[in-house]
Amino acid sequence: MLTEVGGPLEVVELELDPPGPGELLVRVHATGLCHSDLSVIDGSRLRPLPMVLGHEAAGEVVETGPGSGFAPGNHVVLSFVPACGACRPCASGRQALCEPGAAANREGTLLGGHRRWTLPDGTRPNHHLGVSGFAEYTVVSGRSATLVPPDLPLDVAALFGCAVLTGAGAAFYSARVEPGDRVAVFGLGGVGLAAVLAALTAGATQVVAVDVVEHKRKLALTLGATHETAGGPDVVTAVRDLTGGGADKVIDTTGVAAVLEQAYAATAVGGTTVTVGLPHPDRTITLPALNLVAEERTLKGSYLGSCVPRRDVPRFVDLYRAGRLPVDGLLSGRLALEDVNEGFAKLASGEAVRQVVVPG
Repeated sequence: MLTEVGGPLEVVELELDPPGPGELLVRVHATGLCHSDLSVIDGSRLRPLPMVLGHEAAGEVVETGPGSGFAPGNHVVLSFVPACGACRPCASGRQALCEPGAAANREGTLLGGHRRWTLPDGTRPNHHLGVSGFAEYTVVSGRSATLVPPDLPLDVAALFGCAVLTGAGAAFYSARVEPGDRVAVFGLGGVGLAAVLAALTAGATQVVAVDVVEHKRKLALTLGATHETAGGPDVVTAVRDLTGGGADKVIDTTGVAAVLEQAYAATAVGGTTVTVGLPHPDRTITLPALNLVAEERTLKGSYLGSCVPRRDVPRFVDLYRAGRLPVDGLLSGRLALEDVNEGFAKLASGEAVRQVVVPG
């Protein structure tokens, strides 16, 4: 649990209410460490504290509340936007933008407005994005859960809750990578590498992997990227040279405003730049206004990869099982719950790509 900005996370014993209507009690088997968690720890993304972190998880349903639609024993992936299914974005198929889900996430509650944790002094800690996966057990809204096959390894399944939905979705849906496209991906964490894999699956003939960390670039090559280049002041020239004038589709996963400007500059005439990283709320970007029109350029944001979890988790799992989306290659290691701070230090330094906490 995080009690103050800057951390560290503390392993504490909490009481957990049983699931209410539409909710699930889940035994957590694996939770990924993501930069979105780091942004809460370091204060660049303000959330109400204390909070049980972890938003990319998978586990087994233990108990269900009325009307949840699940049964004990089900294996589920938990994703970080609980989609109500009834608001205007949900009704238009844009469940990543669910309005009640976003409000609950800001407030640190489940979709129904409740907090299910209790400290010995009666304090009700907050939920992180409706998941709170850094725990042995958690209560979630059924709207945060997607059923997955029982033979899917749950440490791999956890990656589908954020890294795969966000990265692969950005390539498939937001950028709409097509056969023959030249693609560049800036930032090679779990999300960026998932975008690399999806771009290849979609038929890109060139995928340029960009990062300041060399071993991440080398990993991207082993996963199928055709080229790699270091991030930095010369990256725009490098990408444009490698792609013969710029990439048709560029995906920025870094959450760094200056890198987004570089990603836009590395995009070809008529191309699309997609950003999925979450910058600090105070950051702004400056782009040349003329070429947005004269070169028919597109700049667009992508949240949760523009995915619908209950549609896309099964699709992406099928691609994984067919060998076409080998996301198990993103796993850097497995950690015990008490080693979570060490894991975040490795994530922050660039040493690790995607680690998972395996409680118990």
